[in-house]
Amino acid sequence: MAEGNKQWYVLRVISGKELKVKEAFEKACTIYDNLKENLEQVLVPTEKVYVNRAGGKKVLKEKVLFSGYVYVKVSFAEGVEDMMVNTTNVVNFVREREGGKKPEPIPEEQIARMIGVAEADPTQVEDNVPNDFIVGETVKVTFGPFNGFSGEITEVNRERRKLKVTVKVFGRPTPLELDNSQVERE
Repeated sequence: MAEGNKQWYVLRVISGKELKVKEAFEKACTIYDNLKENLEQVLVPTEKVYVNRAGGKKVLKEKVLFSGYVYVKVSFAEGVEDMMVNTTNVVNFVREREGGKKPEPIPEEQIARMIGVAEADPTQVEDNVPNDFIVGETVKVTFGPFNGFSGEITEVNRERRKLKVTVKVFGRPTPLELDNSQVERE
């Protein structure tokens, strides 16, 4: 089929199996020529997010943006739709509104916006943690060995997103250097 006939469609899949479905399609393209000719791209939009681990460590992870959905650019030649729907962990295509039987295509512009989010530079990822703390403010430590302690901010480094906080341990002031994500306002 001609390249111009390929459009983007949405597949409903079992939540948490999006990347497995993508792998299955990529493997099937190496085996079935019909699928290889008609399936141009499989997209599982992800974003990079910071996850707090035990001990207060912050780790950069990839998270699926739309759980339960996989986007495919495909043209429906003989048997292609059935082959895709019968893949393990695939539920079905998102169909036309009002009981339609045909898969509903998605505009290219929508996919372009999603790809922009999926390919965001990880150094530009904001972790949704405030960066507007001020010296003298009282905060509570939420991660790490001093979890639950309250203290006063003595220094703020906005570029590195670090704070120096003084907490009282056994009645003595103890300085700590913490990430913004390790504290919350009281």
